[in-house]
Amino acid sequence: MASKAATARTLLRSSAWSRSSRTAAPSFKQSFGARFASTQSSSAPASSVFTSGATLAAATGITVGSIAWYTHLYGELPLIGGVSASSLADNGLHPAEYPWSHKGLLDSFDHASIRRGYQVYREVCAACHSLDRIAWRNLVGVSHTVDEVKEMAAEVEYEDGPNDQGEMFQRPGKLSDYMPQPYPNEEAARAGNAGALPPDLSLIVKARHGGADYIYSLLTGYIDPPAGVSVREGLNYNPYFPGGAIAMARVLFDGLVEYPDGTPATTSQMAKDVVTFLHWAAEPEHDDRKKIGLQAMIIFGTLLTLSLYTKRFKWTPLKTRKIVYVPPKDAH
Repeated sequence: MASKAATARTLLRSSAWSRSSRTAAPSFKQSFGARFASTQSSSAPASSVFTSGATLAAATGITVGSIAWYTHLYGELPLIGGVSASSLADNGLHPAEYPWSHKGLLDSFDHASIRRGYQVYREVCAACHSLDRIAWRNLVGVSHTVDEVKEMAAEVEYEDGPNDQGEMFQRPGKLSDYMPQPYPNEEAARAGNAGALPPDLSLIVKARHGGADYIYSLLTGYIDPPAGVSVREGLNYNPYFPGGAIAMARVLFDGLVEYPDGTPATTSQMAKDVVTFLHWAAEPEHDDRKKIGLQAMIIFGTLLTLSLYTKRFKWTPLKTRKIVYVPPKDAH
C-alpha cells in the first residue's frame, strides 16, 4: 500500500509539473510578444518622425532652390518688388543672356580675357571710374606676374607720410596700394561729368540686375533715339539704361586699344573682356569657391557612402535576427 501511495504521489507531481510547464510557455510567449509589440509601437513614431522630417527637408530644399533660381533669373524675390539694387524690368530693355565662359558650375574665369579687360579698364574706364576694392596685389597670379604688377604700381604716385619733418610726400606705388582714384573727391567727379557721379566699378556686376549681361549690353547698346523719343542735351540714348537716357557717352570703338596678344580689338571683344575683368573684380574668390565646392561634394559624397555602408553593416545583424523560444522537452 505504501508503494502504491508513493507511486500515486509521483504521478501527481509529474502531471502538475507538466501542466505548469505548458502554462509557462504561453505566458513567456505572451510576455515576449508584448515586449516585441511595445518595441514596434515605440519605433513607429520614430519612423513617422523620420519620414516627416525627410519630407519637410525635401520641401524646404525645393522651395529655397526655386526662390534662388527665380532671384538669379529676374534679379528680385518673387512677389516682392523693388528689393534688388537696380531693376530693369519696368524701365529698361532686358539684356540677352550670353554664354560666358565662366558661367558653368565647374567653369573658371578666362584669365587671358581678365588681362585684356584690365587693359581696357586702365586705358578707357579708369579716366572716370574708380575700383576701390581692388589692390595691385590682387592682380598677381590672376592676370599678371609679380614683376609686372610691381612695375605698373610704380608708375603711379601715392601720397604718404608724414616724414620726419612732419610733411606729406609722394612715393611710387606698392603691391599693397589700392587702385588710384580718378578724382580727389565726389564734388570733383561731378564737376567733371556735368553733375553725374561715375559709379565705382568694384561691385558693379553684382549691383545691377542682369549682372554681366546687362553691363555688356549697356556698353554695346548705344543707338540713335527712335522716332518720337527726345533726349536732352548732354545725355545719350541707350535702351538698356533705365529711362533710356544716360550721361555716359559711348566709349568703346573698334581699334581703340591694341592687345599685345594680337586679339582683334573690336567693340564686342573689348566689352566682353572688360566685363569679364569687372566680374572677377566683384568676385575674386569665384574660382576658389567652385574648386572648394567640388572638393566638398567629393568628400561629403564619400563620407555619406561610407556612413550608409557602415550603418547597414552594423545594424543588419540586429535588425534581421530572429529570437525563438524552445521549451524544454517533457521528460514523460
